[in-house]
Amino acid sequence: MKITRGRVVWTAVVTCVLAVAVTAVVVAVQLLRPPGPRPAFQLPVACGETWQLGTYPGHDDFDVDLFPTEGQAWGRPVLASYAGEVTAAGVNGSLGGRTPDDPQGPRGRGGGYWVKIDHGGRWETQYLHLLEPPMVEEGDRVETGQQLGRVGSTGDSGAPHLHFEQRRGMRKVETWFDGQPSGITTDDREYTVTRTSGNCGYSGPVE
Repeated sequence: MKITRGRVVWTAVVTCVLAVAVTAVVVAVQLLRPPGPRPAFQLPVACGETWQLGTYPGHDDFDVDLFPTEGQAWGRPVLASYAGEVTAAGVNGSLGGRTPDDPQGPRGRGGGYWVKIDHGGRWETQYLHLLEPPMVEEGDRVETGQQLGRVGSTGDSGAPHLHFEQRRGMRKVETWFDGQPSGITTDDREYTVTRTSGNCGYSGPVE
């Protein structure tokens, strides 16, 4: 039996359409699943350090900017808030030119160097404005407290700090640390709180 080129093309098209449809169904099912229990998130900074958490009008609800209460922010270790799989590690937007040697250099766009982690149960965290390329790569498995990078001011950042988000089912939610809500909720006004890190369980290297 002779198979025409048209039939081969048609079969290939149908196969592609079915594959796309199956993928869409799988993604839809994942998105419709209710999120799992909240992981035991910790502050994404070194054990025992006290940091200021803040927000301001226009920052977006539940976004958190972290600044150390003592010492320089530049280069401080940024740690995984909880174990999971790295789903993004690289550049979000553009880097700009703000560095420790030129802190008033040109701003970039977006989050600059950043990391995103999937913690399972449709929970995710994001870490933005890192100083340099992340110390992890997409697909890496990380543990709570493992170093992801260092605090910087890349992207759309006015000063060295860590911008941090927790997301549940693709929606930002109030960050919780060590089993307690952070207190950073709406961005209707400028305000800050202080919290001390309990991110103390990781025994690997921290630079």
